[in-house]
Amino acid sequence: MTGESNLSILLKTMKPKLNEGDFVFCSIQDLQLVDIKDTILVFREDEGFTVIIKQEIADKLQLTYSFIASWITLTVHSSLEAVGLTATFSAALSEGGISCNVVAAFYHDHIFVDKKDADKAMEILNRLSA
Repeated sequence: MTGESNLSILLKTMKPKLNEGDFVFCSIQDLQLVDIKDTILVFREDEGFTVIIKQEIADKLQLTYSFIASWITLTVHSSLEAVGLTATFSAALSEGGISCNVVAAFYHDHIFVDKKDADKAMEILNRLSA
């Protein structure tokens, strides 16, 4: 099943959802340190594996992190070939002074913003979608 690729439709139907919890990005060398079921994302880089997990799990495992994020999901099923969605919402967030870290998964786009900016980010994204 392919996702939506029309930018106008994507923006009108993106319906951002703020997920519960605080999330952190950690770099680890050994994937056996974490249960894959506890991860939001695992990405292999030359320097190690980046994992996104809930802060309380990172704390329990004594993993190092420097950024506590809120996780926003755009609930529209966006095509991986869609052009302009990331550019549009990241520009809007940037104008609001909000940094975003984006993960494009098979069905949805996921945005990680500083925890303190979550409500403002939701306002901006909802306004963009209106």
